[in-house]
Amino acid sequence: MAVVTMKQLLEAGVHFGHQTRRWDPRMRRFIHGERSGIYIIDLQQTLERIESSYTFVRDLVADGGRVLFVGTKRQAQDAIRSYAEKCGMPYVNQRWLGGMLTNFQTISKRVSKMQEYQRMRDSGEFEAMPKKEALMLGRELEKLERNLGGIQDMERLPDAIFVLDTVKEHIAVTEANKLGIPIVAVVDTDCNPDVIQYLIPGNDDAIRSGRLLCRVVADAIEEGRFIVNSRSGGDDGPSLDAEDHAAEQAQARNEAAEAAAERDVRVAATVEAPAAAPADEAAAPVEEEAAAAPVEEAPAAAPAEEEAAAEADAATTQDEQA
Repeated sequence: MAVVTMKQLLEAGVHFGHQTRRWDPRMRRFIHGERSGIYIIDLQQTLERIESSYTFVRDLVADGGRVLFVGTKRQAQDAIRSYAEKCGMPYVNQRWLGGMLTNFQTISKRVSKMQEYQRMRDSGEFEAMPKKEALMLGRELEKLERNLGGIQDMERLPDAIFVLDTVKEHIAVTEANKLGIPIVAVVDTDCNPDVIQYLIPGNDDAIRSGRLLCRVVADAIEEGRFIVNSRSGGDDGPSLDAEDHAAEQAQARNEAAEAAAERDVRVAATVEAPAAAPADEAAAPVEEEAAAAPVEEAPAAAPAEEEAAAEADAATTQDEQA
């Protein structure tokens, strides 16, 4: 089964590149043609590159690797955060701090400071501080959470990074190449494909395109984790269908509540049935007397009819004699 179909790529607008005056000549081999002043990306090559990138990410995660999601442009922030959280991977979606990879020790210290501030806030120490000091620490904590909240669980350098828009994230690309970290990236017609190890030619500006390609990488991570759990005999790990599972659980709870309500109604009906039984038994003799009354009048009516018939016969006999 294909990772993604040509129809899905077309519907998401992955084939749209930049204007012809904004392009990198090194992307010439991935361009299918030009229409209305916009380059059209060759989706056949995109499909092939998606397959190879998917296989690489899946095998990397199956061997215990971690992938860092990077996308700080406004169109990519939500997709990067949502899919990274669903598959349990670190992400950067607000601002790439210089040295986040090459100076990881210093970044780790700032993450530790952020976690210390979080502990102080949760324990109520901020409330015991002077108001101005607590306000300053709260602002610093908010800034740290905004920039480092996505990597607070990243205890070591990632084994690969996934990038949306390599032009905007050129610092991240440079640091990864300097450290020899493989890069999986969506490459538009204005990007340099030579610095990317696993490139996916496609539109990196459209929201739907970014969400689709983020989903592909997240699916690869999910499959790699499933392979790990299959080897170790563990559970399936985090699931991308968490929302579907939550909906199924809610439906199951509703069905259980309805079944309990029906059971309560049946129990109440069973309790009320004995109380209604004596009333029915009291009404039964009355109905029996009413039904028996016509039966008792029948013998009285029979002699009256016989007397009238005898009188009629006597009158007939007298007329004949006369």
